Amino acid sequence: MSVNHKIEPGTKVDLRKIDPESQGGLLKTDAAMHSARLGQRLAYLADLLYFAGQHSVLIVLQGMDTSGKDGTIRCLLQSVNTQGAHVHPFKVPSHVEIAHDFLWRCHQKTPGKGEMSIFNRSYYEDVLVVRVHGLVPETKWSQRYEHINHFEKLLTDNETIVLKFFLHISLDEQEQRLLERENEVEKSWKLSVGDWKERVLWDDYQKAYEVAIEKCSTESAPWQIIPANKKWYRNLAIMQAIVDALEPYERGWLTKLEEIGVKAKAELAVFKALPK
Repeated sequence: MSVNHKIEPGTKVDLRKIDPESQGGLLKTDAAMHSARLGQRLAYLADLLYFAGQHSVLIVLQGMDTSGKDGTIRCLLQSVNTQGAHVHPFKVPSHVEIAHDFLWRCHQKTPGKGEMSIFNRSYYEDVLVVRVHGLVPETKWSQRYEHINHFEKLLTDNETIVLKFFLHISLDEQEQRLLERENEVEKSWKLSVGDWKERVLWDDYQKAYEVAIEKCSTESAPWQIIPANKKWYRNLAIMQAIVDALEPYERGWLTKLEEIGVKAKAELAVFKALPK
């Protein structure tokens, strides 16, 4: 099944040409079966990642307000061992964070070996919100694409698997979700006038995302655009993408765990042979 749009380096991005309603040829009635299978597979691979301790995984979630970052995180946490999984939301930076370079606050939250970190928004806000609102001069934010690419290369060179997802929703779908927050008591806590204000800048944000994805989709850390109008499909697509990214490491992780087991058995044999 076709579940996402992986952006190859150098590809021109036009979000208007990617249908946020797409569901990859799947039917919602089949979603439960696929979700269960992918969830089990992801849980297994996440355990291998954790116990082998050779790699780390950084999952970056970006998208317009209401695109489903929180819902995606809830879905993923159902399938991974929370011992090795950490969620880090990035909101308006503090005075301390502003006093450092724009990557500083995120670098501290990157995963260690065996860990999986999920970024709810990320350092990409510094070429999105900052650009749209003109918070720093263009001469400054325009340099950040290159800084981001170098940063992600540093991570991948140190055995971090970087997975970046843009949750792509339509303007109409966003309006419907914002109205649901007003009309449904259980969602009203999410209400924010800021969401409606940012919505006015929709076209500016779409352009900013297109440029960021174009400039920062690399061989080692490509962007993937996920049609996200259908929440069930969004979750399936991201789980499938993560499983696809981790499966090439499975054999190596199993080999490492076998080595650990052999060493542990040898140490136990020596201990048992000691005079009692």
